[in-house]
Amino acid sequence: MDAPVALVTGAGRGIGAAIAAELAGRGHRIAVCDLDGAAAFDMAGALAERHCVKTAAITADISDSAAARAAVLEADADLGPVDVLVNNAAVDVVGRFVDSDEQSWDRIIAVNLRGTIAMTRAVLDGMIERERGRIIHIASDAGRVGSSGEVVYSATKGGIIAFGKALAREVARHGITVNSVCPGPTETALLGQVAEYSQRMYEATVRAIPLRRVAQPGDIAGVVGFLASDAAAYLTGQTISVSGGLTML
Repeated sequence: MDAPVALVTGAGRGIGAAIAAELAGRGHRIAVCDLDGAAAFDMAGALAERHCVKTAAITADISDSAAARAAVLEADADLGPVDVLVNNAAVDVVGRFVDSDEQSWDRIIAVNLRGTIAMTRAVLDGMIERERGRIIHIASDAGRVGSSGEVVYSATKGGIIAFGKALAREVARHGITVNSVCPGPTETALLGQVAEYSQRMYEATVRAIPLRRVAQPGDIAGVVGFLASDAAAYLTGQTISVSGGLTML
């Protein structure tokens, strides 16, 4: 049997890059999808060299439904049908909601929520036809419990969680699982924005984590690797917090 194909959005850096590396290490062929085409190209090359797997670099703005469909078609042409979709790409603007504007709302909603929906729709027909598939959303604990300075972002991540649960019910009969992973504070550029917004809030958050550290991208990637594997075949519609115990709901 051919190695499964995984398409990871926002895979040029951060959590997405760690997820792509985790899946490549497990033998997946990897479609590295990112708005930054140069970052996608570099990451695809590095994964191919390090893990000896076939990769493809795909440049796409997933907030555009046509671009999302084109990304899936490109992955199919270069690597084969997508078996695993990881909806990781996201944007945020950290600051008080009363200081935000509609332009920032629209972009956050378009990428985080609409982009996730568009990418998912683009892979579903093929997965249903093949009677198998894994869809993994990278949501956030902000979508479960809220996060100061990230109000619209929290709304989109909560929407992703609800979208995943509802979709899981519809597609389970086709052998497709849908789960959401919710990182807590993770060492990424976004966490840097939070620290810039309020160093005091950042430090208080870190002190509140029972494991006494923020996550590294690899901590999130390991959970995604499990969800993409046969070991998680009977797990669907779930929301998994990876937060070092910061939230325990």
